[in-house]
Amino acid sequence: MEENKNVSKNGWRRVFGKRWFFPAVYLTMAALLLTGVLWYQNLDNQVPQASDETEQDLDLSGQSMKDFEQDAAEVVNQQEVIKMPVAEDLQTEIVTKFFDYDADSADQEKALVLYDNKYYQSNGLDIASADDKAFDVMASLSGTVTEVKEDPILGNVVKLQHENDLETYYASLGEVMVDQGAKVKQGDTIGTAGRNIYGQASGTHVHFELRKAGEPVNPESYFNQPLNDVKAPKQESADEKAKQEDEKSSTESNATEEKSTEEKSTEKEAKQKDSMKEDQTSGTSTDKDDAEEDDSTDKEQPEEDNTTNQTESSAAMANA
Repeated sequence: MEENKNVSKNGWRRVFGKRWFFPAVYLTMAALLLTGVLWYQNLDNQVPQASDETEQDLDLSGQSMKDFEQDAAEVVNQQEVIKMPVAEDLQTEIVTKFFDYDADSADQEKALVLYDNKYYQSNGLDIASADDKAFDVMASLSGTVTEVKEDPILGNVVKLQHENDLETYYASLGEVMVDQGAKVKQGDTIGTAGRNIYGQASGTHVHFELRKAGEPVNPESYFNQPLNDVKAPKQESADEKAKQEDEKSSTESNATEEKSTEEKSTEKEAKQKDSMKEDQTSGTSTDKDDAEEDDSTDKEQPEEDNTTNQTESSAAMANA
């Protein structure tokens, strides 16, 4: 055992005694150290790159979110329907209607406004509370405030511009809470109901108008309807005229078909009558011919009898 230990020690001494041993150790340690430094530097370079990619992803996500919100806002605007300019839970009533030429006399009477001892046709609705108290007036649709003014006869007036060439008009306001150029959303409060000289009989109210291409239309016909359904009076008249023409054309076509059917039926009946007359005439002619043949036969038979008698008489005389 002691001999083996001595041999092992002598072997290590021989290795250590070599000239290349320590330089090799130094080179190995330098190589390991350099590898560690390079690896650490590479790690530092990778971390900022990952951070940049994360920030870029976040920016893209933020942009995507903005685009999504914008698309969602556009969808909401497309789905917007026309609302009454008052809160849904508020007890209100329409005290003055829109004058419609196609309405009955009772509704037309409710659409007349007495001012300065004259009656005028109403271009909108007068909406009042049941207790004749002031109430909040809200935007019927989302839009932009295009006009805010104080009129000596109509009171405070606010106009809003909307999509699809629509305007809403609010008059007889007691207090105005928006400025010209402001953006409002559907349901935002734009003022309070008040009084004016023109609609004095309506008491505390708001006068509301809906206009398409500058022409007033009946708001009651479009409440809770999409704004794209609103048509100008001229367009409605054109559509109604086209509808009437289609109905007239259809009626004329049906009348022509009925007339043609009647003519065909009459012609068929006439042919049947002519055929019956021909059959009757043919039958009569046949009977007449038969009768003439019978008469001729009867006449020929006596002549034959006479000839036979004469022959017999001649024979008898010859025998005698």
